[in-house]
Amino acid sequence: MDALTCLMTRRSIRTYAPGDVSDDLVDKLLRAAMAAPSAGNAQPWQFVAIRDRASLDKIADFHPYAKMCRQAPLAVLVCAEPAREKYAGFWVQDCSAATMNLLLAAHALGLGAVWVGVYPVEDRMAGFRTLLGLPEGILPFALAPLGHPGQKPGAADRFAPDRVHRDRW
Repeated sequence: MDALTCLMTRRSIRTYAPGDVSDDLVDKLLRAAMAAPSAGNAQPWQFVAIRDRASLDKIADFHPYAKMCRQAPLAVLVCAEPAREKYAGFWVQDCSAATMNLLLAAHALGLGAVWVGVYPVEDRMAGFRTLLGLPEGILPFALAPLGHPGQKPGAADRFAPDRVHRDRW
């Protein structure tokens, strides 16, 4: 699939068909995430690939928008390591770019995924710290439950010309 088709047809997938996601696909997803741009090329991210069924099921206990984890065969937690930053405060943009790359790669590889926000909601962050034993200095940022899509939503044209300003407001 070409890049523009991937961008324009990617949708949030919250229902998954049976089947595991291979280690090869997981590696491809994480390589794509790590290919994201970052301020000063600091790459202040860490990733936790979660396959353990008990852990995936527990996520929905503390995250109200992560119920799909109970059927997903995999979720990737994108974390920040702010100590790796070169330019303070840019880790949010860096981890956002990595998360989007992950979602686009999933779609390009025939998988479905959805971005589930974690940061800056403290109870969600605390839930991941406890569940996954995150070390001090690592901030859980976003979760991407993944799997083979169990739904096929159509593409949506979200272009809004009234929000485009050329040269000036």
